[in-house]
This record gives sequence, C-alpha cells and structure tokens, in this order.
Amino acid sequence: MKLIIDCGSTKADWVILNGKEVVITFNTEGFNPNYTDKNTISSIVLSNVSYKTYIQDITEVYFYGTGCGNKENCNIVEEIFRSIFINAEIHVTHDLMAACHALFGDKKGIACILGTGSHSCHYDGKEIINKAVSLGYIIGDEGSGNRIGKQLLRDYFYNKMPIELSEKFEKEYDTNIASVIDNIYHKTQTSRYLASFSKFAYENKEHDYIKAICSKCFDEFIEYFILRYETSKDLEMGFVGSIAYYFQDILNERLENQGLKISRIVKNPIEGLIEYHSHHR
Repeated sequence: MKLIIDCGSTKADWVILNGKEVVITFNTEGFNPNYTDKNTISSIVLSNVSYKTYIQDITEVYFYGTGCGNKENCNIVEEIFRSIFINAEIHVTHDLMAACHALFGDKKGIACILGTGSHSCHYDGKEIINKAVSLGYIIGDEGSGNRIGKQLLRDYFYNKMPIELSEKFEKEYDTNIASVIDNIYHKTQTSRYLASFSKFAYENKEHDYIKAICSKCFDEFIEYFILRYETSKDLEMGFVGSIAYYFQDILNERLENQGLKISRIVKNPIEGLIEYHSHHR
C-alpha cells in the first residue's frame, strides 16, 4: 500500500492506494515547516484517524509539501512520518514536484503553482532542472491568494477600495484593525489568513477593480515566474492550485498578452498524483 499526501499551507489531501485501487481519501489541515513548528505539524498529522487502520500495511509514503524545498524541513517531516509508519519507506519532497508529477507525469513542461502561495519550475520529465526563487509570503508569492488578499486589505484600510465593495467587505470580514494586526503579526498562519480574502476577489471578479488587482498580480507572476525561462514559449505550461483554477479566465488573458498558453489547470494535484503513483513502482 502507498500513502500519498499533497500538503499546502491551507490544507492537505491524503490518499491510500492499494496497487491502482484508491482505498481511502481524506483531508487535514495543511502546514508549512518554514512557519509551523514541529509539535504543531505532528499534531496535525496525528489529528485524523482515517489512516490508522492501515498503518501496518503501508509500505511507501510519498509526502509532497510546501516549505519542503530544503533538507532540514524535509528531515523534520520525514522524522514525524517515520515514527508513525514504521514499516514504510518515507519519501519527502516539495510541492513543486507534486505539480510536475500531477501535470506532466513523465513529460517535460513548465509547472506553476498558484494557490495560497506561488512558485514555478522547468521540469524535464524526471527532474526539476531550473526553478524560480521562492521568497515566501512577506516579499514574494506574486500572483498568489495571499498576494491578492494582501492588496485587498491594504486598499480597504487606505480607502482605495470602491465604496460598494468596501461595504460588502465589511459585512463579510472582521475589519477591526486590532484584530487584523493580531492575525498578521502575532499568529502563525499568516499566509493562510491573507489568502482567505481572495475568496472575496473571486465573488466579485467581474468588477473592474478586482480585475485590475488580479491582472496586476498575474502579470507579476508571469514576469518573475515564467518569462525567466528562455524556453517558456516552446514548452507546455501547466498550473495547479485554487487561484489558477478559479481565476483562470483572467490568468489566461494575461498569459495570452505575452504569447503564452496554458495546456492544463488542475485545482487539486492529488488527482494527478493518484494517476502518477498508480503507474509507477
């Protein structure tokens, strides 16, 4: 049996495979080892009892996670899973590889992530041969949910948001300045908190103001995460993540302005990972 986990900052998708058969799928809270301490990660992993019946039978664990781009973070996650799945080989890698496997399998292409955070890489069908620099949610993550959410918050408090949207925003969210500051500067899931406001952008994406914000965010993503690859116009380009999925009309428009085209958008990489691991031993 194989256990596959695709873990983002907001949520984690889990699936157990027996050969090509899906035994069970479930979700837990997500995490990022860059911002989430080891004890919290362990609590999240242990929070769902769905896999406990199969612990002894699982021989391989494939964990794909945001924040697992360095050895230290991989070791933290690996140690937690090794303590639980004592009969399994544990494989920990970053979410970019999840995007590659889910989008392209054994084919080459440019894999992009647009969800709570953002990233991209050039994949040759086996390995990542070039990738963008990920600067995280504070100064990076162009095009992402937390980048869109951050802009909405700034505009609301600086009175740059159109009045009709500002009034709607107040009804949907706690706009008490003390509460907002507390969530941003004193709590641990800041990127997830900021990204939660992107839901408002989706609900109002036909408004010119929202279109302008999203267009600017996606233009930045294209500049820093796609055009950096010299072969960007010659390779297939795929996207994973909720922002790419829900805002694909605006995203496609911004890409077409640069002569680029998406070959595939996958909201949840776990679907492609099931297909990939069903055919790989």
